[in-house]
Amino acid sequence: MRYIDVKDLTFYYDDEPVLEDISYQVNDGEFVILTGENGAAKSTLIKATLGLLKPSKGEVMLAKENAKGEKISIGYIPQQVASFNAGFPSTVEELVRSGRYPRGRWFKRLTKKDHEHVQKALEAVGMWEMRHKKIGELSGGQKQRISLARIFATDPDLFILDEPTTGMDEQSRNEFYRLLRHSAHQHDKAILMITHDHEDIKQYADRQIRLVRKEDSPWRCFHIDR
Repeated sequence: MRYIDVKDLTFYYDDEPVLEDISYQVNDGEFVILTGENGAAKSTLIKATLGLLKPSKGEVMLAKENAKGEKISIGYIPQQVASFNAGFPSTVEELVRSGRYPRGRWFKRLTKKDHEHVQKALEAVGMWEMRHKKIGELSGGQKQRISLARIFATDPDLFILDEPTTGMDEQSRNEFYRLLRHSAHQHDKAILMITHDHEDIKQYADRQIRLVRKEDSPWRCFHIDR
């Protein structure tokens, strides 16, 4: 099922064309990476897809329902999202665990499955051993990781991730990529991820979308099979 369908998207900053005639799709059950040079407007494309920026022209369709016919849930992590201050009172585990509470039901008792999901999410980003630490005691990179773990804990249908592996070592990155591939292939999640690590990740991703441009022209989209 198609969760993202973008057709002929063009975006301008003021009078300057940045993206031109971009078309791409992401389906459930696949792990898609979005690559390109620095300044290739990858984050701009993601924000225009999510409706955070308004395209100059083109069509953007985000599915309203998942493959099961339920209301679709989207987990979005922008680049360097974490901004918790030193006085933030929660522990790492408490923050990630909050992602398992349904909206409006903050006092429900979490099940064994909920706790297992939280542990897997923290292990996936290499933060399980720090689960009892206060958020305010963590570095910026560690805060980024737990923000990512919380998104995993919410178990969305569509993941949209903007360079989420910043600050991770090679082993942590590969474990994270394996989790993304497992989530897509075994649990029918749709994953769109901006990355610079396209050589490392190539063995895990199903498709690559690359933004490129000719000299003095806007960025355009090219699809590359694995």
